[in-house]
Amino acid sequence: MKYLLLEKDEELGIIRLNRPEVKNALNLEMIKELGEAADQMARDMQVRAVIVTGGEGDFAAGGDIKEMASRYAPDMLWAYGADLSGFEKIERIPKPVIAAVSGYALGGGCELALVCDMIVASETAVFGLPEITLGIIPGAGGTQRLPRLVGPNKAKEMIFTGSFYKAQEAYEMGLVNKVVPVDKLMEEAKALARKCTRHGAVALTCAKAAVNEGLNTDLYTGLSYERKCFSLLFSTEDQKEGMQAFIDKRKPEYRGR
Repeated sequence: MKYLLLEKDEELGIIRLNRPEVKNALNLEMIKELGEAADQMARDMQVRAVIVTGGEGDFAAGGDIKEMASRYAPDMLWAYGADLSGFEKIERIPKPVIAAVSGYALGGGCELALVCDMIVASETAVFGLPEITLGIIPGAGGTQRLPRLVGPNKAKEMIFTGSFYKAQEAYEMGLVNKVVPVDKLMEEAKALARKCTRHGAVALTCAKAAVNEGLNTDLYTGLSYERKCFSLLFSTEDQKEGMQAFIDKRKPEYRGR
């Protein structure tokens, strides 16, 4: 791929943004590649969890303003309506997805972090949705996903003011799961991923689906979906192994089926 580096570390897949000369600004081709990378990670049965990162420099400083500046409404509806599926595909990878964020995560970069299941930030990380300062609003899910994560009041503050927030502030508002030193960022992201992957893959997939579906519907529809996922897991080998291991007082050996 032109703008992404795909790596594997045992059972972990790593998607690394790679436009350092523009602080990993997200252009249309890069967003399309994110969708292709998501498809690869979803299909790879050896990959149990995914980390999205930009390295120790910047996560992504936003959308590519030079690419967008001269466009008009029909252009944006056509181009972004199609290519923002790259963000949605990252969100829908049926495995835990962790954003490892260092440096700027602004605009589209912040929105990319939001489609991940969890965010580990280095002490240098800076988050924000500054689109309002450019005469626009977030267009890759920021007005929808952020309020669901941090609440509407704090989300409106971020969106209406276009302010930047350092890692500790982001942690205190509930945007970030953990703040770590820069040189420990990938180590901590991988450790968090492996805390997930030691459990059954089918249960993890169902847990992610239940949470995400529940956020997009009313409580009782979400509860119904959860019960179906819960019941379905009793038809899996992993459920039998997990419960028998508990009874036997031993570590379970999950096979993902």
